[in-house]
Amino acid sequence: MAGKRRKFDAEFRAGAVRIVTETGKPITQVAKDLGINETTLASWVSRARRAGGAETAGESEELARLRRENAQLKKDNKELAMERDVLKRCMVLWVK
Repeated sequence: MAGKRRKFDAEFRAGAVRIVTETGKPITQVAKDLGINETTLASWVSRARRAGGAETAGESEELARLRRENAQLKKDNKELAMERDVLKRCMVLWVK
C-alpha cells in the first residue's frame, strides 16, 4: 500500500532551502527537523543553486566579507571590554 504523496507549496520549499543555505546546517538535519525526506530537500537545494548560480557567487563573497567584519568587531569589542575593566580597577584604587 503506497503512502499518500504530500505536496509542498513554493513558500515552504523556499524557506527550507533558505534554512540550509543561510544556516549551513546539513540537509539531513534540516529535513529531519521539518519532517520531510532528505532527498526531496536535497533536490530543492540543488535546483535552487542551479537557478541562482550567478547570485550565489556574489552572495558568498558578501557573506565572507560580513563574516570577516563580524570577527573584527568581536575582537574590537573584547578589547574595549578589557580596557573598560582595567579603567574600573584603576578608579577603585584611585578613590581609596
